Amino acid sequence: MKIGIFGGTVNSGTIDDVVSEAKQAERDGFASYWAPNIFGHDALTALAIVGREVPRIEIGTSVVPTYPRHPIAIAQQSHTVNAASNGRLCLGIGLSHKVVVEGMLGLSYDKPVRHLREYLSVLMPLARCEASNFVGETYTTKGSLYGVGSSPFSVVVAALGPQLLRVTGTLADGTLTWCTGPNTLKTLTVPTINEAAKIAGRKAPRVIAALPVCVTNNVAKAKEFAAKAFVIYGQLPSYRAMLDHEGAAGPEDIVIAGTAEQVKQRVADLAGVGVTDFAAVEFSSDPDEVAATRSALKSLL
Repeated sequence: MKIGIFGGTVNSGTIDDVVSEAKQAERDGFASYWAPNIFGHDALTALAIVGREVPRIEIGTSVVPTYPRHPIAIAQQSHTVNAASNGRLCLGIGLSHKVVVEGMLGLSYDKPVRHLREYLSVLMPLARCEASNFVGETYTTKGSLYGVGSSPFSVVVAALGPQLLRVTGTLADGTLTWCTGPNTLKTLTVPTINEAAKIAGRKAPRVIAALPVCVTNNVAKAKEFAAKAFVIYGQLPSYRAMLDHEGAAGPEDIVIAGTAEQVKQRVADLAGVGVTDFAAVEFSSDPDEVAATRSALKSLL
C-alpha cells in the first residue's frame, strides 16, 4: 500500500505555500500529494505549478467537481498539467453535492449516476489520448485533443455508494474515498468496485482511502477537535451515508488517532481490506502532534 499526503494549503495558503507543502511531502518520501478543489485555489492550476517545481512525487486532485466543467475541457486542462509534470497527474473527479451544484452554481443535479456514466464515457478516451465519440442523453461529443508533451493520465472518482462504485469500476481507474471507515471499505467499497471492474474485463482498480490522522496522547481531545473541523461532512448526504454504514455518529468516529504505534497499525491494517493507497489528512492544532503524526507516517514508507 502506497502512502500519500492530502494537502490543505491549496485552500488556506498561497501558491508558494502549496509548492512548499508538496516539496516537503516529496522530501519526506511520500508516494503522492493530493490537492482538494473546494473554494480556494483551482487544484489543477496549482498542480501544474507544483509539477514544474516538484520533480518526482505523483500529484492528484481530490477532487474536481464534474458538473461545472465539460469533460472535454477538464481533459484538456489535465493534459496540460500532465505535460507540465512529465506524466505524474492522477485526475480525481467527483459529483460534489446537490447543495453546491444547485444551491451555489444554479446547475441541475439531476440523475447523478447517469451524469457520471456519460461524463466518464466522454472523458476516459481523451485521458487515454484517444478520440472521444459519444452520443448520450446529456453529452454528445466528437473530437480529439493534441497536447504536445502530454501522455495518458489516470482518472479516479470519489465514488461512495454502490451505484457510483459500479460505474467507476466499469469505466475509470479507481476510487478516492473520504469519510469512509475501514469496515465500509472492506464490506462495500472494495468488493463493489472490484467486482464491477472484473465484469468489465478491466484490471483491479486503485482504492485510495483518505482519512484524518493524528498521533496524540489525548484521543478524546483529538476527536473533539475533529468533530468541529470536519462537522460539515457529517451533514452532507453522501458522506452521511458512509458514516451510517460504518456505524459512526460523526467524522470524529472514523479518525485514526492514538499513540504512534496505534496509528501506524491502523494505517497498515487498511492494506488488508484492499486499500491500495492511503492519503493521510493530518489534523491537529498542536505542533508537537503534527510533527509526531508526520514522523509516524514516514516510518511506514
